[in-house]
Amino acid sequence: MRQYKEQIVTNKEIEKIFCNKCGKEIKVENGILKEDMLEVQKRWSYFSSKDNEVHSFDLCEDCYNQLISDFEIPVENEV
Repeated sequence: MRQYKEQIVTNKEIEKIFCNKCGKEIKVENGILKEDMLEVQKRWSYFSSKDNEVHSFDLCEDCYNQLISDFEIPVENEV
């Protein structure tokens, strides 16, 4: 979940980001992330019961690791 600081021009500066799963605040300084996290945005298609809805959420790295630990097929990892 993102909170923005409104600017006089139409630009938005990220003020705060929270993990949607655990509620942890992700470190942001002057609109710049100081900690990595996962941002997901999905527009659902016609063949979904959520036709054309856009869902978005943010996960901290710990919650991401917890989520993928349940995957039957592991995520692909390039180093």
